Amino acid sequence: MARLPRLVLPGLPHHVIQRAHPGQPVFGDEADHRAYLEALREAARTHGVAVHAYVLVPREVQLLVVPDTAEGLSRMMQSIGRRHGAWFNRRHARSGSLWDGRYRVTIVEPETGFIDLCLYIEALPVRLGLCARPHDWAWSSLPHHLGRQRDPLLSEHAEIWRLGNTPFDREAAYARRTEEGLSARRIQELEAACGRGWGLGRAEFLADLAEKAGRPLQPRPRGRPRKSLPPQDCPH
Repeated sequence: MARLPRLVLPGLPHHVIQRAHPGQPVFGDEADHRAYLEALREAARTHGVAVHAYVLVPREVQLLVVPDTAEGLSRMMQSIGRRHGAWFNRRHARSGSLWDGRYRVTIVEPETGFIDLCLYIEALPVRLGLCARPHDWAWSSLPHHLGRQRDPLLSEHAEIWRLGNTPFDREAAYARRTEEGLSARRIQELEAACGRGWGLGRAEFLADLAEKAGRPLQPRPRGRPRKSLPPQDCPH
């Protein structure tokens, strides 16, 4: 089955997933993590991409971003790949690409998916068995969202502001959502959409995007189309 081209629409959140080659970690010590985040910060600023959530785990990066232009996201990722890849290879005396193929992108409806995806991204270390709680992982956007530290990489999104009238209210609301976590069903829904080129949102949102993009944004029903029944004679 041919891969769908990446779909990027300015002004909307995009969930980005990039994975390393199997068995090849791309983050080891603190220097590796900090170098990547610095490359991300500069590339995002240069190419007009707002970063709202992120997590770095040994073999994967996940981001939630909003690009200003259709080209901004790809240019940002290319810039990070060149800069961090060269730095990592020099430091670890290796060669070749760090990443296993191209990164994956899913467009997200802000009102229904933004906060859930922030929580989903920041809980990735727990799902991978790297720590017991999202709070225990150092390399994510969670400390910023909880008000524990200011992260200059991150921009505030309107959906975060909807959580409360003051910073304290928003941080407390986000902490409650983090403690509650996502249901198993919601995680399955996010995983089904994320990373496959489909959109994430309500049917009306996906239909509108599909019309603008000229391509489907959700899987077609499986099986053959149902045959229409022949018209029945009306009784007299």
